[in-house]
Amino acid sequence: MASKAPKKTVAARKAAAPAKTPVIDDVKHLVKLMIEHDLVEVSVADGGRSIALKRGSSSQPAGGALSAGAAQTGSAAPAADKVEEPAELLVEVKSPMVGTLYTAASPDSDPYVAVGSYVDENTVVCIVEAMKVMNEVRAEVSGVITEICVKNAQPVEYGQVLFRVRPA
Repeated sequence: MASKAPKKTVAARKAAAPAKTPVIDDVKHLVKLMIEHDLVEVSVADGGRSIALKRGSSSQPAGGALSAGAAQTGSAAPAADKVEEPAELLVEVKSPMVGTLYTAASPDSDPYVAVGSYVDENTVVCIVEAMKVMNEVRAEVSGVITEICVKNAQPVEYGQVLFRVRPA
């Protein structure tokens, strides 16, 4: 006589099924709403939980943080100067090292570039000071500066976007 497999109860079947995570579903829903309505930031509080989401440009990952009690937001520094352009048409000039960015050769000098300045591959756009050594940063692309993403004397990280250039 063949033995029959024991029948699973409803509770056992539910336990075996993959658990849905309402938090992830909520985040996905909020992201969808942000995209549909072109929102940059959204914060929602519901009982003991809250969520805040903040979108950057399309070249940056969307930031967002969850918390059990207080809302947190991803960090994104506001742009110093900006001319609106679709991000996919722009080339980013990134910091080659960790250090302090200077936009001019000396405090009383004019800045190397400004929004609207034409640059070529060899144009010095700023200096990054690292361990008392001044390192010139070149545009490495021909075009027009559309955004200056950092302020003078601001600390920068390796790979941080310093400028955005619309290629010529």
